[in-house]
Amino acid sequence: MLKKGDRAPTFELSDQDGQAISLSALLADGPLLLYFYPADFTPGCTKEACDIRDMHEDISDVGIRVVGVSPQDEDSHQRFRDKHKLPFTLLADPDKKAVKAYGADGPLGIGVRRATFLINTDGLVEDVVVADLRVGRHSDFIREAVAHHRA
Repeated sequence: MLKKGDRAPTFELSDQDGQAISLSALLADGPLLLYFYPADFTPGCTKEACDIRDMHEDISDVGIRVVGVSPQDEDSHQRFRDKHKLPFTLLADPDKKAVKAYGADGPLGIGVRRATFLINTDGLVEDVVVADLRVGRHSDFIREAVAHHRA
């Protein structure tokens, strides 16, 4: 698992619209909250995505971008995004390349750990939280990141 101060691994993944998106493109406009989640439409992941949706205006106001990553394909991400009116990008990582590079692969390579990384424009991890079952820790982490960037 990456830790504070580590360089964020580069990647290029397809978004919910099938467009290739790279880490460098995501960082071009400011810091990034990159969150890894197990699956679209599961109760915990839906709660997490909706919590982030509800905070999105505050996140955007301080110049931070949010992007979610999970192994589902673009179509699943599009349906998930549409159903829950998510205003942020979801990236498909079916081969779990980014998942593995960030250390968010589940035990024995099964599943995906719930991990959120705050990455600065230099590509360094400013902070990270991992809480597989406690979705609220990710929301708290995001609120703290917003407060820190507002100050």
